[in-house]
Amino acid sequence: MELRLSKLMSERGICSRREADSFIEKGQVLVDDDVVSELGTKVSRDVTIKLLEAAKAQQMQKVTILLNKPIGFVSTQPEKGYLPAIDLITPEHQFDEGKRARRLERAHTFKLSVAGRLDIDSKGLLVLTQDGVIAKQLTCENADMEKEYLVRIEGKITREIVLQLQFGLKLEEELLKPVKIDILETNLLRFTLKQSKKRQIRRMCDLIGLHVIGIKRVRVGGVKLGKLPLGSWRFLRPCEQF
Repeated sequence: MELRLSKLMSERGICSRREADSFIEKGQVLVDDDVVSELGTKVSRDVTIKLLEAAKAQQMQKVTILLNKPIGFVSTQPEKGYLPAIDLITPEHQFDEGKRARRLERAHTFKLSVAGRLDIDSKGLLVLTQDGVIAKQLTCENADMEKEYLVRIEGKITREIVLQLQFGLKLEEELLKPVKIDILETNLLRFTLKQSKKRQIRRMCDLIGLHVIGIKRVRVGGVKLGKLPLGSWRFLRPCEQF
């Protein structure tokens, strides 16, 4: 069975479909060592696909940014009276990693989008990226990407409460995937999710009568918030992978 080359490139994580169409149109894609430059070209699933150096160089220029989002900033669409988190991506808010650190340029904020929202009343790690592959990796509904949160609860946490949260809860009539939960303190839990429903943790707690005091996201996949100060941001390092 054949499918569009751009779709296959997206499925393999080479680039987004839009980027694939652009590379194909410019004659920057090799299929089994032959240049393909016609949009809509169909290929078999077992072909070898390579990008020419010009396309690779274009991909390397894209940035991914990690922000420690404060409470009160919205991740995506701005709401009346609140600022979008992207407004914090300025030279003044860049985390100081030394003289050799990459500095923010105007081109870095072009088509920079949030990959995985964080509620207005939650803080912590928010990922913004120009890279379509990373955006898809973090937001795809079927992605098996772990996200870790520290959740402070009002009152004392018991083992029975943890068991209720871990298994069997439903949101919108859908059974949630099992959640890994660790008790860190009397009223502090660590949630590790492989699912990202809107306000999932707060709604889960509401279902069993728990009141959430605060939520902080500290990890997405293999990337940790670490010591990044609240309201500051930095570039994703070459050694880091989601």
